[in-house]
Amino acid sequence: MRRRLYFLLPSVARARQVVDELLLARIDDRHIHVLAKDGLSLGDLPRASLLQRSDFIHGIEIGLGVGGATGVLAGLIAVAFPPGGIALGGWTILACALAGAIIGAWVSGMIGTDVPNSQLKEFQHAVEQGQILMMIDVPKDRIETVTNMIKRHHPEADMHGIEPTIPAFP
Repeated sequence: MRRRLYFLLPSVARARQVVDELLLARIDDRHIHVLAKDGLSLGDLPRASLLQRSDFIHGIEIGLGVGGATGVLAGLIAVAFPPGGIALGGWTILACALAGAIIGAWVSGMIGTDVPNSQLKEFQHAVEQGQILMMIDVPKDRIETVTNMIKRHHPEADMHGIEPTIPAFP
């Protein structure tokens, strides 16, 4: 199980140093994500992906719930008032719920790609001012080691907490 650590760094050079130290500490670069303001060149630093920068995952979660509930409601209405006198069974409710959840997740996910990640709102001002946000996914048992290493070598690194869970796939 991994946890996500958030650090704000003052410059790209400092971020590069931290990434090099994390790589030496055997943190794979696919678990390091860097976010900076638009137009700032990050060079070869591991950039945050669309899934980490946007509200795509949150959008899918909301769409599944709302779409599924809407589908159940539509299915119940179809069973209660069958069109053309056709006898509809419980499978109609299930099919409508599934269709609603799929369509809701798809539409909300597409909308979510255009919305900044709501979990990163507290960092938005700092990033716009030129600071670098570094997100590091570390195993639960290495949180303290990694945090202490960064604070010891880079006292200017501003730690902003630990996310209790991270999505499995981004």
